[in-house]
Formats: sequence, structure tokens, C-alpha cells
Amino acid sequence: MSSAFPYHLFETPLGWIGIAWSERGLSRVQLPERDRAATERRLVATLPRAQAAHPAEQSAEQLPAAIAEAVAAIRRYAAGETVDFTDIAVDLGDADDFRLAIYDAARGLGFGETVTYGELAARAGHAGLARETGQALGQNPVPIVVPCHRILAAGGKIGGFSAPGGSVTKERLLNLEGVQVGPPPSAQGSFAF
Repeated sequence: MSSAFPYHLFETPLGWIGIAWSERGLSRVQLPERDRAATERRLVATLPRAQAAHPAEQSAEQLPAAIAEAVAAIRRYAAGETVDFTDIAVDLGDADDFRLAIYDAARGLGFGETVTYGELAARAGHAGLARETGQALGQNPVPIVVPCHRILAAGGKIGGFSAPGGSVTKERLLNLEGVQVGPPPSAQGSFAF
């Protein structure tokens, strides 16, 4: 029987964020929902073995040092500070080699640096697999730490985003980093000039 993943929720300028971890590292980052309770429900739904680390007080002081550092870094990021997450250990669970390569390439992107799905695929050693790269990023369990929001559609368009709020959330994260991008694809369709 597998052990539980402890989790912790904390407030940021972006809203309530939830994280879960194992002894190997951060295993989930749940981006904000409409409130704390909704964020917690989504986190627990995506990680059935999640168990509140400190259910009564949600105290950051009682978190393992590496997790407390991750919380502090995410809070600074949400406040608009330039933060490098590459030193935060992650536990990507059962991610296959392709996804691991894509996530590793994404982690190599600096604050405010963007690439297209096709460019990221090539950096990861999988040229020509832009669509598959997008699918892998849609399964990213630790957004922000693995900065999938920095990957754009061809032509510099914002593209999709599987986190709560979709492309609006992606644009908000990019704006924190000083990045302005083109609009998301129109549901009615549009012409590119």
C-alpha cells in the first residue's frame, strides 16, 4: 500500500495555491481556484492519496525545510519577483521518458523566456512533436515549478492552458514575468495575416 502525500495550502497574491509532496520532492502544485476550499477540493481530487500536512492550522513553520522554501519561492513569484525554481526537487511520479524530457526542457527556460511547443520539443530532443509536447504539458503536475505557462503556440499566440482559468491564467502568469503575447485562438475562428 502506498503512503499518503502530505499537502499544504497557502495564500498568495494570485489566490490560494495548494502543494503536495513526497520524500522525493514536490509532486503537485494546484493553481488557484475561486477560493481556498475549491483549491483544496481540486488538489485532493487530482491526488487521491493527499492528506493535509497540518489540518488544524496549516502552519508553514511545521513543513519540511525544502517544502517551506518552495512555498516561500511560489509566494515571491506570485508577488511578481523574479524566481528561479530549478533547485526545487520534484517528484513527477510515473511520468514517461518523453514527458520527463519535456518537463526538463521547460525547467531550463528562464523567468520571462518563452518558446513555442515545437521549439520546446526540439530542445527536449523530440523535434516535430509539438502536439505531443502540448499534451505532455497539459499533464504537468507541478505548474509554475515546471513552467508550462512559458510555452506558446506557433506565431507567439498564447495557446491553451489546462489549469483553472485556462489561457487567462496563463496570460496572468506571463504578465507577472513581463511577457505580452497574442490573443488566444478565437472560438469562431480568425484569419492570420
